[in-house]
Amino acid sequence: MHEGILFWNVDTQFDFIEPTGKLYVKGAEKLKPVLKKITNFAAENHIRVINTCDFHLINSSELSQNPDFIKTFPEHCMAGTFGAEFITETKPVLPAIVDWMSQLAILPYLANANQFRNIVIRKDAFDVFEGNPYTEQILNLLRPEKVFVYGVSTNVCVDKAVYGLVRLGYKIFVFEDAIKELPKIPLPFKRWKELGVKMIDFGKVKKYL
Repeated sequence: MHEGILFWNVDTQFDFIEPTGKLYVKGAEKLKPVLKKITNFAAENHIRVINTCDFHLINSSELSQNPDFIKTFPEHCMAGTFGAEFITETKPVLPAIVDWMSQLAILPYLANANQFRNIVIRKDAFDVFEGNPYTEQILNLLRPEKVFVYGVSTNVCVDKAVYGLVRLGYKIFVFEDAIKELPKIPLPFKRWKELGVKMIDFGKVKKYL
């Protein structure tokens, strides 16, 4: 097991990845082969994985009947729907699920990597730190030294995750061959570089563990 290493899988859900999804990120389905490799690598090397996912109710502030596709979007990843499920390539095995809607007794047990290698953090906002009040507590329990981030979309939820993790002082790597952006929204690469975030191909991951 790689102590101090955490993989951070951002929103690799049906509604974003699949062309028939409700908020399809164009081209995201092409990430499936590398996403599968990342998932398998984490399992084979017993690396812990945080899997974040949108899990919206009808009154979510980012949902709109007239979305601008920058700050508001049409209904997607609604709680209890198939669209909110992770795609097969990244589906967490026997995860601990931390919902944004209620305090869970499971939180103290998340430090046990042998019991819960996969953790699912459900959120109701772009930013996992705003969309789930327990995200920072979970990180305090896991205490990673390096976090490797991947998923969708680059310029919304991935960016929010990266920025939040940097703010908390973690060393961040992004798998540049395992992210995909939405149109109309600026890309964050320049700012990431200024923050000290390192972008790498997944194939070179062993060099950075």
